[in-house]
Amino acid sequence: MKVLITYFSKTGNTEKLSRAIYDAVDTEKDIMPIDDVMLKEGYDVIFVGFPVHVHSVPAKVQPFLKSLPKGHKVALFTTHGSIRGNEKARTALEHALSLAGSAKVLGTFGCRGEVSPELIESLARSPADKCWCEEAQSAFGHPDKADLADGQEFARKIIAKAFRFASHD
Repeated sequence: MKVLITYFSKTGNTEKLSRAIYDAVDTEKDIMPIDDVMLKEGYDVIFVGFPVHVHSVPAKVQPFLKSLPKGHKVALFTTHGSIRGNEKARTALEHALSLAGSAKVLGTFGCRGEVSPELIESLARSPADKCWCEEAQSAFGHPDKADLADGQEFARKIIAKAFRFASHD
């Protein structure tokens, strides 16, 4: 089985999680930023990671998700400033699922990622973003050791699921 771990990372949070996932995958594998991916074919599973931007999928990641081959096994993962399970983070993953269209999504994972103080400061001026900014400040130091361990467990489960599907194909 050959696996690709690809990601878009602006602050380094998603890249850090991508490298933890890469370390957990015990099969032939490649890791690279989304911009460097030339071919999606030839991989049995593609992990796609991105930060949540404005409660959604970054514009840079959207074409990649839309171009995933039909029926291809995919796992999606995100980093975000919100508390795990927050509606805004879930909305971004739901958007990513819709963009992945006909790919076979084996699972999703999200964990907190540190938000730049400059972004928090600029958004804190807006009454609509005040609560989120307070929440995002508590993401300092994430993804932490526990987040990365959870990401690795997610990766192992996805690979096990992919092997099960492969045996039925």
